[in-house]
Amino acid sequence: MPIKNFHILYSLFLLMFLASENTFAQQPEKYSPYTENGDSIMMIVLSDIPVYPPTFKNEKQIMEYNKLIRDVKKTLPYAKMIYATLIETCEYVETLPKNQREAHIKRMEKDLFEQYKPVMKQMTLTQGKLLIRLIDRECNQTSYDLAKAFLGPIRAGFWNFFAGMFGASLKSTWEPEGKDAEAERIVRLVEAGVL
Repeated sequence: MPIKNFHILYSLFLLMFLASENTFAQQPEKYSPYTENGDSIMMIVLSDIPVYPPTFKNEKQIMEYNKLIRDVKKTLPYAKMIYATLIETCEYVETLPKNQREAHIKRMEKDLFEQYKPVMKQMTLTQGKLLIRLIDRECNQTSYDLAKAFLGPIRAGFWNFFAGMFGASLKSTWEPEGKDAEAERIVRLVEAGVL
């Protein structure tokens, strides 16, 4: 092995070692010692990072892609929060007596409406439609099905009709292989911390 290649390899190893020492104090859960035959080795668990080839043909597609990134970054946290709230509410409602369940759900609906109405008003129509589909992605149920389960079929139908007046549908589904393929890529990159 030529000495030049050895120095490059040694420098890379030293750089990786110093970087891991510096980050060790910040993220201890990703590092764990591995011992074999009395020899300790530091094991670093790296998360997977998806890599996708660029598919842009012109400047307009790049601008649309950047807009989709912005929309996903704005709506994905709300879809995840809705999923967490849904799980928490379902678990709590199961502990309540049947006569108190409906009152609790109405109270939750009122509180959530008051808290998130200003945020939802700030969203564009495109972001609202994306949020509806992201809810389907996160919860594995359409927004209509969730509304129907908690509010009943009549009120769910009303909200679906209301969304329909703006060109949206609560029955929209997430299609990661179809129309949402590009958004699925962005969601995976955001979840991996790349975007």
